[in-house]
Amino acid sequence: MKSRNVVRLFFSTLLLGGISTLITSFFVKRDAYAEFLNPFDWFEVLGLIIFFLALGFVFSLVSQMGYFAYLTVNQFALGIFRGIWPMIQIVLIAFALFDLVYFRYKSVENGSLGLFLITAIALLIYGIVIAGIKAKETNKKAFIPALFFMVVVTAIEWVPGLRTSGGDYAWLMIVPLIICNTYQLLILHRLTDVKK
Repeated sequence: MKSRNVVRLFFSTLLLGGISTLITSFFVKRDAYAEFLNPFDWFEVLGLIIFFLALGFVFSLVSQMGYFAYLTVNQFALGIFRGIWPMIQIVLIAFALFDLVYFRYKSVENGSLGLFLITAIALLIYGIVIAGIKAKETNKKAFIPALFFMVVVTAIEWVPGLRTSGGDYAWLMIVPLIICNTYQLLILHRLTDVKK
């Protein structure tokens, strides 16, 4: 990949993370905004916008590090495990989904098992859809690695958000992570296409 494309991918993903977190903050943290709207305090509102935009940049960087770490690990694993790497990935996907439900449920005193189950199922369904698109645009062998990335790597990247008290920052974090991970997964083969 040309260095120009690496820079383009970096900054477009960074911008996507910042904007998606900012938009999500209007819904998740609306009380923080409402506090400064009546009476309107433009300085405080601007401060909130800059804070959530910068937070989104951080989430985007987490997503980008996760993506390039996965690309590296995937190449090593293909060399070491060869033909059984797809099966190992399927097992790890199942473990990550189990972890999203069981261990989160055990760590929260008044948590709802149903909510954790819905979260894991939604992540799996979304991952299947995106992996299907990736496989259709590249080749059928890309389905399992794409699903692995969308489920396992996203779940690992989400861990800091899941450890916060309350659900606000968990939701603030997962939206940009999913958007950035999806974007990187679906754009990389276009940037590395040698026909261009």
